[in-house]
Amino acid sequence: MNGPPEKQRTGIKVGEKKRHAKMTTIYVDADACPVKAEVVRVAERHQLHTIMVSDGGIRPDPSPLVDLIIVPSGPDAADDWIAEHVEAADICVTNDIPLAARCLEKDGFAIKPNGDPFTKQGIGMALANRELMQSLRETGAITGGPRPFNKSDRSAFLNRLEVMVQTAKRAASNT
Repeated sequence: MNGPPEKQRTGIKVGEKKRHAKMTTIYVDADACPVKAEVVRVAERHQLHTIMVSDGGIRPDPSPLVDLIIVPSGPDAADDWIAEHVEAADICVTNDIPLAARCLEKDGFAIKPNGDPFTKQGIGMALANRELMQSLRETGAITGGPRPFNKSDRSAFLNRLEVMVQTAKRAASNT
């Protein structure tokens, strides 16, 4: 190759520096996530990069804004990948309370597929409650699981994700 390339992939001439605001990314703990299509719909409306993280078994989304990351099978592999990559003002869609706590520690946002947001004020109680419930299940005191996911959960998720995206975008522009 003779001489430097005229432009890099970003369209910026070699040697130029571009200052840009942090863009919010949506991370989805995609294994068994019932709202993947809803996440993509909101991401496309806001033109946000979305990363679905799974240990396999899901189809890639055709949207150019969505990347699929396949992690090795194993406990918490997807959670660990997301926690390693999430940054301030990013959003994580997960039911996993410890993953949500790790995202909040990095000044990210976290939301359950039913639309319930995780907050810094409530994450300690959520972690303690998780431990208590796990202990009760192990002793056989509780045998049931959570109630089934329904239409109203899907609707609540869409509404709350929209609000969270707007909040995250404002936070990203302030970083």
